Amino acid sequence: MSPRAACRLETLGFTGVHDYVLGKADWLAHGLPTEGTQANVPRAKDLLREDVVTARLDEPAGTIRPRVARSPYGFAFVLADDGTLLGRLRKTALEGDPNAAAQDVMEPGPSTVRADSKLEQLVARMRRHDLQTMVVTTPEGRLLGVVRRADAERRLGAGDPHV
Repeated sequence: MSPRAACRLETLGFTGVHDYVLGKADWLAHGLPTEGTQANVPRAKDLLREDVVTARLDEPAGTIRPRVARSPYGFAFVLADDGTLLGRLRKTALEGDPNAAAQDVMEPGPSTVRADSKLEQLVARMRRHDLQTMVVTTPEGRLLGVVRRADAERRLGAGDPHV
């Protein structure tokens, strides 16, 4: 809302009023709460999993490998200090030199989607590319987590091939 409208609401006694300058599309892409007729449409944010392994650019592969082995996923994400997603480390990349830095063995720039992506479209994309997980980031590229295809299919109707 506009700064004037936010100010007026505060003068009327409302608390927690925000002047969100970036707009509705940015709000939705960050996975923030929504209202209205489209609020119940299943989206990536509804099934977001944060249980992913993360690593620093300079972290040795040998320290990341055991965390990935214990993870339900076959990869780790390499993040900048501010949480920006820089790359993905697959198990195979971690099998080499244990002293190799993550930045030297990562796949840069994995494909991502936003938190407001509709599950129906997300599942179609995952099926088309035979993906089991999809990475979700903010518009600034900060990692939010992953959506698993099996979870999305279950949410949309137990694997309907036309979803």
